Amino acid sequence: MKYLSKIKGLEEAKKIVSELRSKGKRIVFTNGCFDIIHLGHIRYLNEAKRLGDFLIVAINSDSSVKKIKGEKRPIIDEKARAEIISALEFVDMVIIFSEETPYRLIKEIQADILVKGGDWKEEEIVGADIVKERGGRVLTIPYVSGYSTTSIIEKIIHLFCR
Repeated sequence: MKYLSKIKGLEEAKKIVSELRSKGKRIVFTNGCFDIIHLGHIRYLNEAKRLGDFLIVAINSDSSVKKIKGEKRPIIDEKARAEIISALEFVDMVIIFSEETPYRLIKEIQADILVKGGDWKEEEIVGADIVKERGGRVLTIPYVSGYSTTSIIEKIIHLFCR
């Protein structure tokens, strides 16, 4: 499965980014839990890729998701989530991170464009300061209404657990 080669550790990712940057490529970075993949995720990641030449998706580890979303999450484990995201043709690299935020990762990667969903305000976007300081851009992509992991979980509970 060739797409598995897209999953990288930090040191390898930094080398690849450095090489791409030397060729004038624009690096786009985004992050999230990506617990249950849905249409909103697909549209979001596709649009993120269109903003540059190389899309890096950082995925919260299982322990990180638990800290953010609670003990019952994630539904899908980190290895499976990384593989699913890496299988998307518009994703160039996947990195799993264990911290609650990707701040350290953003500082290490030094992307040209930092992207989050439209439900985030720019001043709330972790790492925006790092990207802007080096002349990069921080952008949001419109939120796809009606699609969220939480709403999917709630719908399943409503339909099957009553």
